[in-house]
Amino acid sequence: MAREHGTGRTLGEILDAAADGRFPPPDGGTTVVPQESRRDAGVIAFTAHSVVFTDEDPDWVRSTLAATTCDALAATMNARFLAALLDRTGRTTDTVDLLTVAGPLPGEPPLELREIADPDHPRVRRALHRRDDVRVWAADGGVLILGRGVAGRWETAIEVDEDVRHRGLGRDLARAARHLVPDGRPVWSQQATGNARSVRAFQAAGYRPVGAESLMLPPAS
Repeated sequence: MAREHGTGRTLGEILDAAADGRFPPPDGGTTVVPQESRRDAGVIAFTAHSVVFTDEDPDWVRSTLAATTCDALAATMNARFLAALLDRTGRTTDTVDLLTVAGPLPGEPPLELREIADPDHPRVRRALHRRDDVRVWAADGGVLILGRGVAGRWETAIEVDEDVRHRGLGRDLARAARHLVPDGRPVWSQQATGNARSVRAFQAAGYRPVGAESLMLPPAS
């Protein structure tokens, strides 16, 4: 059964605990919490417990999940529930991602990086649609993005040019983000579940899988 708003735990608190290895109870339940920003709504599925972060009525969430004809443990990531939530909110989404997290590393990254300060750079513009406090670095053959995303968590994303793949650059960029994240905070990343190369790169860089996430954003203006 979905738990309503006002349970005393915010999405940020739930994520902080998960980064520390403390997860919601695997009781088959769903916790519903308010959005922490207008931009970010969605669903995170941990092991046998899901968190729906939305400003929609928790009773609507509960009744819609109950009407979803599938295994109850899979209901929050079922395509019919996600489509219903998208229709109700008018939001957009790309895919269901694997959600991963890693702790910070000391010192400078062992990789030559050049920060891109141009706010009109296409990678900066794309990142600003999803994150705040965005910084972007370029390496030979790749790009590293760091910014504050869902519930203010630090998130990273990387891009590697096709002609330099299979040389460990993706792993090195993902690890570099652990050196660059401010304030000794953990750094999060999402990988599309079908993107096996990205999943392998982040896990080789020390990122731990913690769940699945479907992020829903307002339409681009």
